[in-house]
Amino acid sequence: MRLSAASMGWDDKIVERPEEETHESWTLSLHSLSDLSHISPIVFLYLIKECYTSGTLKATRKFGVLQHQVHQVLNNGPRPGPATFVIHCLYALPIFDIHCEGFSHLIISSLRRFLKANLADSLQAKDLAAHLFIDMVQGYVNYDERILVKVVEVFDVRLTNLENVICQLKAINVNFRPVTALTFLERYIFKLIESQSYMTAVTLLEHFSIRQSGKSFLLAMMEKKEFRAAEKWATFMGKPMLCVLVHEYLDRKMLKYAYVTIKKNNLRQEFADVYHQCRESSMKQLAEKGCWDVAESKAKGDKLLIEFLVYLAMEAGYMEKVDELCDRYSLQGFPKAKDIDASLLHHKHYLCLKELGIEEVCWVDGVDSLHTATCYIEESKVVGVDCEWKPNYVKGSKPNKVSIMQLASSRSVFIFDLIKLSGDVPHILDNCLSRILQSPSILKLGYNFQCDMKQLTSSYETLRCFNHFEMLLDIQNVFKESSGGLSGIAEEILGAGLNKTRRNSDWEQRPLSQNQLEYAALDAAVLVHIFHHIRDRSLQATADGNDKIEWKSSLISHMDNAKTSRKNVRNRTKCRVETD
Repeated sequence: MRLSAASMGWDDKIVERPEEETHESWTLSLHSLSDLSHISPIVFLYLIKECYTSGTLKATRKFGVLQHQVHQVLNNGPRPGPATFVIHCLYALPIFDIHCEGFSHLIISSLRRFLKANLADSLQAKDLAAHLFIDMVQGYVNYDERILVKVVEVFDVRLTNLENVICQLKAINVNFRPVTALTFLERYIFKLIESQSYMTAVTLLEHFSIRQSGKSFLLAMMEKKEFRAAEKWATFMGKPMLCVLVHEYLDRKMLKYAYVTIKKNNLRQEFADVYHQCRESSMKQLAEKGCWDVAESKAKGDKLLIEFLVYLAMEAGYMEKVDELCDRYSLQGFPKAKDIDASLLHHKHYLCLKELGIEEVCWVDGVDSLHTATCYIEESKVVGVDCEWKPNYVKGSKPNKVSIMQLASSRSVFIFDLIKLSGDVPHILDNCLSRILQSPSILKLGYNFQCDMKQLTSSYETLRCFNHFEMLLDIQNVFKESSGGLSGIAEEILGAGLNKTRRNSDWEQRPLSQNQLEYAALDAAVLVHIFHHIRDRSLQATADGNDKIEWKSSLISHMDNAKTSRKNVRNRTKCRVETD
């Protein structure tokens, strides 16, 4: 086995370097590690250092390659054995100064991988590893606590190994104070606790099965906000200490931490009310984000949680979701959507199409309606652009196709059924959308538009209309300091936000519900009205000599989609848009 020159970024398998003083050249053979039976730890480490410093790749990549290669060469006969050889290397590494810490992690992690398949001399090396541990604790070999912990874990050092070493030290060193291994270890752990190195202390206590510290230790970690260490310690100590931990989380209003601990350690019976409260809180957060399907799946058929979800839907005015849940789970006593005025359910005022002066919302799914919509939009100087797709909650899976695309003027909104049109008349759709999206005379408004561009191109790779856009203004870039997304900007500028309840609904169902159509239309239409407002305010501010909202600098005259080209040209000087 030899180190791969190509994988490290070397051009050749021989590294040549001029010697500074003699001006002579010398070579380092990368085949040197093919047989470790006659190579000392010092020479081995030197060769590794030269391999690392000679590589031209980035540090992280070089480290990964070296780690793999060191793992491989441990098979090549290091004497007296791989595990013992690594310990000798760890004793020698401090003389390599800046490379010490990184290389110590490298060779220990390589050995860890090696020992998974080959125990080799690991049993014989335990006492030697225990000796190294004691030397590190006493400061004879300088390493940080992470290496100390790794040595203990990788070599599985136990109290008996420490006791063996202490007995040897007593025999050869009259100045060595006679202590037991447990006492030695407890003194060191006490120093770690005093210095607030809680995670190292907990790891050692757990590894050596020392259970003397109790509730006060847990509380000390909580006070210092060492929650990971506190949880690790409580888990090791068992259910009573875990219950103390949960109570501490609850006292500190850390409901999420309490919930995770309860769930992970099967404490649902002990904290039934808290667990249910946490699940309700989690579902409420999902509902507020519009992730109703995810919230329903989290309920796992629990009737109380499903009813809670119904109340959330009622509170949000999402009456079709109320009907859907009631029908699916045979829930009684809840009003039907047809029997109630949904507007009475809203505790907060949201924008509606009527307030924005939208006169018509047109569904575009055929050739005639496509041509009509295109001709109308081409007469507009400013249009809002948005799109929707069905959410995919399967982790790691490909997003669903963009289902609809909304194009809005100040009075009309056209909703293009991209799924149907791309299947029925792809060439006509491509031509019509190109005339709009690639027209320099139409200002296109969007919100987080690059995300939509990426989705559109990924969904419809054969359509050229999504490859580049002309004359764009991303409203998000104008209001960089605003929070709450597009709804927050609408509330700031127009006095009312958007109801985002149906954001993650099923956009592939046909026909879309009236509420879905209104939601989709609003997302595009509100962009036009926000733009008109900031444009008019800027003109007025200029006339009055006041501060104005700067938006022209955010105009993009031409943008190629990142998937087809990385070109993204801003041309602010040429952006002259006549807007009505």
